[in-house]
Amino acid sequence: MYRRKEQLFAFRLRRNDQGEVLEGVSRRYTAMALIGLAGEDQHTAAEVLGNHSREDVCGRLIADFEESQELGEVALTTWAARMLQHPCAHKAVDMLRRMDPAGRAYPTVELSWALTALVIGGSEATDMALAERIADALMGSFKQESGLFPHAPAKKGLSALRAHVSCFAEFVYPIQALSHYHQATGDTQAAEIACRCAARMCHLQGPQGQWWWHFDVRTGRIVEGYPVYSVHQDSMAPMALFALAKACGRYYSESIAKGLRWLSNPPETLVTLIDKERDVIWRKVARHEPGRLVRGLQATASRLHPAIRVPGVDVVFPAVSVDYESRPYHMGWILHTWPANRTSEPLKSIAGSTKNPTSNG
Repeated sequence: MYRRKEQLFAFRLRRNDQGEVLEGVSRRYTAMALIGLAGEDQHTAAEVLGNHSREDVCGRLIADFEESQELGEVALTTWAARMLQHPCAHKAVDMLRRMDPAGRAYPTVELSWALTALVIGGSEATDMALAERIADALMGSFKQESGLFPHAPAKKGLSALRAHVSCFAEFVYPIQALSHYHQATGDTQAAEIACRCAARMCHLQGPQGQWWWHFDVRTGRIVEGYPVYSVHQDSMAPMALFALAKACGRYYSESIAKGLRWLSNPPETLVTLIDKERDVIWRKVARHEPGRLVRGLQATASRLHPAIRVPGVDVVFPAVSVDYESRPYHMGWILHTWPANRTSEPLKSIAGSTKNPTSNG
């Protein structure tokens, strides 16, 4: 998925009648791929990037900052630069500082990336005072009554029908960020919030291991489960839960194993998402529906009253469709989540559970 001419990763690989085609480029996905490649050896990185080094590609992202001005791209690039110990990591930190992530109304996911970028191990170029302010802002947005983070601050200007809905990413990235922050600083509130959020996340996991998609931040209930994304199953959920286990000694092995089992054999469809012939993992299992109809209906219904859901959607719009595309950040998160020392562990250490997270609520 790497486009050597542009020195960036593609936006996506998509299957059509003629085969697979690459479409677009993405700086965000390039930074995520670099985060994954940062833990690999030079030979593996060269297989992916050809005659470009990881530092070359990261330097290109830093040079492009003036074109972006987007917190997500800057935060992810800072994260990659610090992990790679890039000589221009300080420039990335400076740009992140200028964007004032703690003082402006940014989405929860981007705020989480910014916090992780500053506290994860790597280059000494960082700003711990800024990290503390970001962590305070992130923890201040947490909804104790539901155990969820909102999609964005209320002042961000979300539509009235969408303001109460958060998505799975608002579980994953805050848990990961606060885990790393607790490990770096010993902040007990960060650990407590990360553990509470993780317990809620695991409690809501589907019976066949599905990591569902949309939730009501007011109540902590599921708004709409589909699509189920492969990246959630094999990397995003484990990434957050492994970070929390390392920081706090809470283990979520059974939940991780259930998610992996779903990816190996999703009950919704006879088609596997793991395409060994093409060496790709396809993106998601979704409802057979026009556009995002069910998500819109359930968001509207639950906005009218937290207990209301549109009935019969599983019958009228069954979850049987496979999305035949893949995005490079998925591969980056797999590499970041499953380094060699973790994938070499016996299977029982992943499939077995020493502690049951759902017993904590």
